Amino acid sequence: MNLALKQRMTVAEFLEWAEGQDGDFELVDGQVVAMVRERALHNLAKMAVARALQDAVEAAKVSCTVYTDGMTVEVDEHTARGPDALVQCGHPIDLDSMVADSPLIVVEVVSPTSEWRDTDAKLVEYFSVPSIRHYLIVFPQKAVVVHHSRAAEGQIATRFARSGSIHLDPPGIAFAVEGILAAGRP
Repeated sequence: MNLALKQRMTVAEFLEWAEGQDGDFELVDGQVVAMVRERALHNLAKMAVARALQDAVEAAKVSCTVYTDGMTVEVDEHTARGPDALVQCGHPIDLDSMVADSPLIVVEVVSPTSEWRDTDAKLVEYFSVPSIRHYLIVFPQKAVVVHHSRAAEGQIATRFARSGSIHLDPPGIAFAVEGILAAGRP
């Protein structure tokens, strides 16, 4: 696989290129970045997050769709991220699209190699996308979920949760933290 196709790609060029590739990639400042293969704990936590979000959407009867990894969030013309899960509300994504055009919630599950990106670079990038109101960072090894939320006025609030419920408003859903953190634990 040749990752040095060009010095710098746009998101449109990246999506066209990525469609024919094996593996997971992100585009960061125009450069293709290969994602490290995930471990079992990461995979189980990611599945638990998607299931918890799906159950919450169904319980609240809101018009939202939960997507797992593989969907792209376009941060800017040269940066595209692939969160572990996302929720888009209001209108569905075209079934042929690889891009979530207005995600409301994005989730990253931290792995040993992704903590800095997930807690630093992606925090800034995701909140530069106007539609994103919630960024959840799941730390399966540390048994904590960090919830960053953006108010309508633009302020960002942060909560650390090891138990209890996380409420995401909008869209008006809630889920138990313990269900996510128990994934993969005996």
